[in-house]
Amino acid sequence: MISERLFNELNKQMNYEFYSSHVYLALAGYCASQDLDGFTNFFTVQAEEEKFHAMKFFNFIKEMDGRINFESIGEPRNEYDSVLDAFNVTLEHEKSVTDRIYNLMDIATEEREHATISFLKWFIDEQVEEMSTVGNIIKKLQRIENDPHALYTLDSELATRTFVPPVAP
Repeated sequence: MISERLFNELNKQMNYEFYSSHVYLALAGYCASQDLDGFTNFFTVQAEEEKFHAMKFFNFIKEMDGRINFESIGEPRNEYDSVLDAFNVTLEHEKSVTDRIYNLMDIATEEREHATISFLKWFIDEQVEEMSTVGNIIKKLQRIENDPHALYTLDSELATRTFVPPVAP
């Protein structure tokens, strides 16, 4: 049975995932202001993924007979020095999400709450993928430097990204 402490932390994470969606929409807005449609698409898709993550928490809390509690969503940063700056901020944000998921796993493990442990394993794997994806884009942006042709090529590549919700096995 899930403790009140763990339900509170799951709710905090659900709210943080909604906040993350908000952060990515703000990043998409910045990229749109720079006429980078592919980067805009990347962050818009990322926002959809974060909302999907938030709803996974919502549904898990509901399935475990917990009380779903919403909090206010903070204001995200809207201005960046460059696309590289935006992705560096993205990486730091993903690191904070990873830390939060690890903290949840620590609590679930400490409380021997096996259903929550099983649920959180998906998020741990997801964070590995998220950090790798963002890290790879940062490396490309660093190599690009001020080459507009290379930036256009990467922008075109990111325009093809789509979100397809994963199907449970």
